Amino acid sequence: MPPLEPFSSQSMVDSKVVTTFNDNSNMDNNYRDNIINNRTMLWSIFVLGHDCGHGSFSKYGLLNDTVGTFLHTLLLVPYTNWKLSHRHHHKNTSNIDKDEVFFPLKKSEKQEKMPSSEVIPYFGLGFGWLTYLLIGYGPRACSHINPFDPLFEKHRLGSIISLTSVIIALCLLSYGSIIWGTITMIKYYFLPWLVFSSWLVITTFLHHHGAEENIKLPWFTNEEWSYVVGNLSSVDRNYGILHNITHNIGTHQVHHLFPVIPHYYLKETTKIFQSTYPQFIRESNEPIMNTFISTFKLWKSQYLIDDDTKIFVYDKNRKQK
Repeated sequence: MPPLEPFSSQSMVDSKVVTTFNDNSNMDNNYRDNIINNRTMLWSIFVLGHDCGHGSFSKYGLLNDTVGTFLHTLLLVPYTNWKLSHRHHHKNTSNIDKDEVFFPLKKSEKQEKMPSSEVIPYFGLGFGWLTYLLIGYGPRACSHINPFDPLFEKHRLGSIISLTSVIIALCLLSYGSIIWGTITMIKYYFLPWLVFSSWLVITTFLHHHGAEENIKLPWFTNEEWSYVVGNLSSVDRNYGILHNITHNIGTHQVHHLFPVIPHYYLKETTKIFQSTYPQFIRESNEPIMNTFISTFKLWKSQYLIDDDTKIFVYDKNRKQK
């Protein structure tokens, strides 16, 4: 029988140090995993609420709005207001004069309505999403916290209910800060929320922009635009291991053409669409973050366009004036 190791205070201290180190390492790993998992789950929750806004979650309108309000309230998004602004985007996709966000800007429009504004690097990511909700985007800004905005005129009650729900959620989060502490709420809610919000900015931008050589996504002035050509100007992207978790929202062309198709039919419908209309396929499997960085740089260098432009395509081979 091997001799027992002599017990000493030093060995006990060493044991505690190793145990503490391992515990701290596990806590750090668990926290990192928590941010990744929560971020992804928040994103998937948002997409379900997005489906409610399109009426593809259920055939019952009241159920759609009830579930959508609940899900988006979890994310501090006023459901009805965002639903209406998002529908406006779908009705005017790739329309230079009417689309809602990330549109090319005519030089005269910038000089008249936002002469001193500068482009925030990468749109501010999650902070950009918050700014978009509060004050809107660009010269056609629509505040999602103003129930009296003209865009919400026919849905004033729903707008107020959605905003009230968000206020209640903020109160509950404040109460949680009192119980568990502000740092805890920041770590386990607001940081994952910020990462999720950053993903929203990235995916929304990349749905209708690309710096790849094989992808051209034209924008049209109102007289050149139509619903079909505008909504065809979107791209399917692969988000790797996150693609299925986020309910295939990267499968975007078919979603724009037929927004009432539920997310669980998007892949199947896309296969049929691509086999029937191969000439309209716009698809990319490039790494998302690299593509976002390069596409933002391209967008920033070319988003200001001449007033007489009829059709515009971002092109990294174009010489800048």
